[in-house]
Amino acid sequence: MAFIVNSILTIRSVLFFTGYALITVFICTTGLLFTSFLPFHVRGRYFVLGNAAIILWLRICCGVKTEIRGKLPSTVPYVAMAKHQSQWETFYLQWFLFPVATVVKRELFSIPFFGWALRMMNAIGIDRSNPRAAIRQTMEQGLSRLRNKYNVLIFPEGTRTPVGVRGKYARSGAGMAIEAGVPVLPIAHNGGKLWPARGLRIKPGTVILVIGDAIPTAGRESKELSLEVENWIEAQCELIQ
Repeated sequence: MAFIVNSILTIRSVLFFTGYALITVFICTTGLLFTSFLPFHVRGRYFVLGNAAIILWLRICCGVKTEIRGKLPSTVPYVAMAKHQSQWETFYLQWFLFPVATVVKRELFSIPFFGWALRMMNAIGIDRSNPRAAIRQTMEQGLSRLRNKYNVLIFPEGTRTPVGVRGKYARSGAGMAIEAGVPVLPIAHNGGKLWPARGLRIKPGTVILVIGDAIPTAGRESKELSLEVENWIEAQCELIQ
């Protein structure tokens, strides 16, 4: 019985990744041809349609649904700091938080189609091999994006971690928010439970996405604020994993 179940999951996952690749190629190719000359707030809306299509295809193929707890702030911009467990949140949050610039490792820009789409969405590419440069790049480019009235999404652990594991949280997101005078939005989820960090077999179920209250940053220190966000995210993840 287990063999049959695993075989079905594998087939559904292969079908999903095939569609995912086709959607990415189509959106990136047509986006480069027809929207590359447009302002980000217009161009970006086309590219996040690809994210929405991937999430829909994920539900159709693999039975992955989403339950949202909490709501987004009524005012923008803000710095969203989210748990990083799988690829699910990279697709969902770029659509859900739009207009948003995501902090990613610079190497992703070199991936055909996927990396091109990240560039078109004004993602912030950082050199993780050089921590000092990465902090400077995150701060400079993040502040620029915030001044242009779109949000910044950062995964403070820097890399995907398995469910139940707490990575080392960087303080750059908190520091950026304090410098810009914008709130921090903490986000927790259990996406890695269905789409594992280092796995290709996706399980059906419901991803629970928890949106915290926006945290004001006036008069705060980055270390203290980052720790508050970290403790909130990890506590929420324990409740929903």
